[in-house]
Amino acid sequence: MNKLKIGQTDLQVAPFNLGGNVFGWTLNEQQSFEILDAFQDADFNFIDTADMYSYWVDGGAGGQSETIIGKWMKARGNREQMVIATKVGGPTGVNEIDVSRKHIMASVDQSLKRLQTDYIDLYYLHYDDEKTAVEETLGTFDELIKAGKVKHIAASNISPERLTASLDFATENNLPKYQALQPLYNLVEREGYESDYAPIVERHQLSVFPYYALAAGFLTGKYRSESDFNKSPRGQGAAKYLNEKGTRLLNALDRIAEEHQSVPASVSLAWLSAQPHIGGPVASATSIEQLKEILSSTQLTLTAENLALLDSVSK
Repeated sequence: MNKLKIGQTDLQVAPFNLGGNVFGWTLNEQQSFEILDAFQDADFNFIDTADMYSYWVDGGAGGQSETIIGKWMKARGNREQMVIATKVGGPTGVNEIDVSRKHIMASVDQSLKRLQTDYIDLYYLHYDDEKTAVEETLGTFDELIKAGKVKHIAASNISPERLTASLDFATENNLPKYQALQPLYNLVEREGYESDYAPIVERHQLSVFPYYALAAGFLTGKYRSESDFNKSPRGQGAAKYLNEKGTRLLNALDRIAEEHQSVPASVSLAWLSAQPHIGGPVASATSIEQLKEILSSTQLTLTAENLALLDSVSK
């Protein structure tokens, strides 16, 4: 499988990022191992998690997802084959959003211990507290890279202004730069990314790994009426998309999926992957069948007519 390079790094990843938020939440350890095994067996290597996943299970500090991934890599002896992205700064039942040096320094060691590794390939600023000086956060990341605990850094929930300030400060002061962005971006939520972030991404040549790529499952097509939202623990998150625009989009996805003998989820992810600078969508799976569906998106090439139709109905 063709691998792509993340930003200006030496990290080579298959064009799909497996979301680890379900590990230790809707999937137990054994079920998580089955998904991870199938993912690697299909020749994919990029796994996304965060220190806060899944604090909402017990109201604690999180760490369940990292712990399961760490156990899996230890059991399989495959750390060197995997590219692991995790995150710092997110809110939990124990702490607020925090990207201070003190919090990052404590958190990185906890993540390394849970992941049973001595380095993190891609370390994300998960949320920005918007009060810690970018100089402090970037200086801390610089320390971690020099110490060998982190290879490269990236950003997720950060304002366009703070992202620009961070990238500019890093350039001016010869500090490590964010190499990737993980924004909210999908067929039903386009405007925020395309208006505010795409120009920054273009200017700095960042790789983009959109989260919420299937809009809480709405773009799989399984939520088509109010009664459908009880189908999964995350169903209510898709309720806001069930409107006239959402219905038009699902109809278009059905049509294109039938044309390619595919499924709406795969078409949705293929559309994302066809956009500029997208390194691969982030999506999770709770069954082998789901995993096969979403991974099939990497083999699906949409026609110009398909892309034009989706562009039209999703704007």
